[in-house]
Amino acid sequence: MYTIRTLNNISPLGLANLPEKNFTINDTAENPDGIILRSFDMHNMELNPGLLAVARAGAGTNNIPIDRCTEQGVPVFNTPGANANAVKELVLAGLLVSSRRIVAGSNWVQSLKDSGENIEKAVEAGKKKYTGPEVSGKTLGVIGLGAIGVLVANAALDLGMNVIGYDPFLSLESAWHLSPAVEREDSMEDVVSKSDYITLHIPLNEKTRHTYDEKLFSVTKPGARLLNFARGGLVDNDALKKAIADGIIARYIVDFPSEDLLGDAWNIIVTPHLGASTPESEENCAIMAAQEIREYLTYGNIKNSVNFPNCVVPYNGKPRIAVSHRNIVNMIGQLGAVLTKYHVNIDKLVNNSKGDLAYNIIVCDDLPENEQDLVNDLYAINTVIKVRILK
Repeated sequence: MYTIRTLNNISPLGLANLPEKNFTINDTAENPDGIILRSFDMHNMELNPGLLAVARAGAGTNNIPIDRCTEQGVPVFNTPGANANAVKELVLAGLLVSSRRIVAGSNWVQSLKDSGENIEKAVEAGKKKYTGPEVSGKTLGVIGLGAIGVLVANAALDLGMNVIGYDPFLSLESAWHLSPAVEREDSMEDVVSKSDYITLHIPLNEKTRHTYDEKLFSVTKPGARLLNFARGGLVDNDALKKAIADGIIARYIVDFPSEDLLGDAWNIIVTPHLGASTPESEENCAIMAAQEIREYLTYGNIKNSVNFPNCVVPYNGKPRIAVSHRNIVNMIGQLGAVLTKYHVNIDKLVNNSKGDLAYNIIVCDDLPENEQDLVNDLYAINTVIKVRILK
């Protein structure tokens, strides 16, 4: 029986993927086997020694202490693509809002209350201030062509836009779904220098923080509109304000409020992190997160982990040993030597790596009676991080 702690409200449709005969859901458990969360900040949270997995019902994982999880051999899962349609729809709304001054115009009309019979004249006299260009025929630059970026790019084509994109790590799956009408560029500089509208769809980490900095603004096409529904830290806000003052950025639409972005409602429109705030998205993310953590805890299978390599072996009824370790030479030989010592016959072995970390699923014909001694000997290999026997 595995105990799962929820740190946020998780859709019951998602939790239904954790059957009661094998899982207990408890939002106050002190020593859970797994954690499912959305936006809860885990950085100041102590990780219990028995923790086996963390699943984020969403794409971003900057609220999770990934380094500490990795040190403990705990895979961190996310749900790429589960909220993609919700974010895509909001990006398209942001695209139109950035162009047509819909928000500012609506707020101005609200201010005309009590104008009485003069309201129509006031609207006709004042609406010129809120005109804006059509997006059809303009160029949209998409930086990051993952699940969301591909959907945005393809939808923009349907709006009659020219679309160019940049992603040095374009996956095969994304490439299959991306329309051939989207032109690939060799650099972000090429994208921003040619685009009337720019949308960001890359993860936030220490390498990508302030990706859009003063240098990138300096080569941006003057009058461009910048959309950020990915993560707030991708844009250097000081450099952004200078770019607005210099006429490089005509409008900035961002879904991540911060104090330094408030107060300029004419050039900067801030929404309250609405990207994945749809009932459909929350359900999709919860379902995927629950399935990922169930597959790992039950069978050792890993898919969509941000710190562990993908490693999936279909269950065939035989016991299996899951081992994570440092990615160094001769580890398979050392693991094999221990299994040979205990006369364990290997039915199937899959070893995959990700950076400095490697992960194995070893399917066995049977296990020795003294299996704890086997586990102890595997842990005696000084580069082994975590050993699990799954039966």
